[in-house]
Amino acid sequence: MKTISVKIIDPIGLHARPASKLTNEASKFKSEITINLDGKTANAKSLINLMALGVKSNNKIEIGARGLDEIEAIAAIEKVMKENKLI
Repeated sequence: MKTISVKIIDPIGLHARPASKLTNEASKFKSEITINLDGKTANAKSLINLMALGVKSNNKIEIGARGLDEIEAIAAIEKVMKENKLI
């Protein structure tokens, strides 16, 4: 399993538009991809799961991936988050 920790810098937090882009990117990979916040875990391939986490600005989250393409998946998710100024 590959994991990274990031701090959300978007003033609104992880809101619908970037969350949608994140789920679209995550869905391209075979690995199981999760987002963890304060002991809660969401499937990164599910927009509803991500939104239910309620990730706010300055929250530190952990992104994890497990599977054959986990390294590529983490890199792609991190790239999408940077492009959308989430981290």
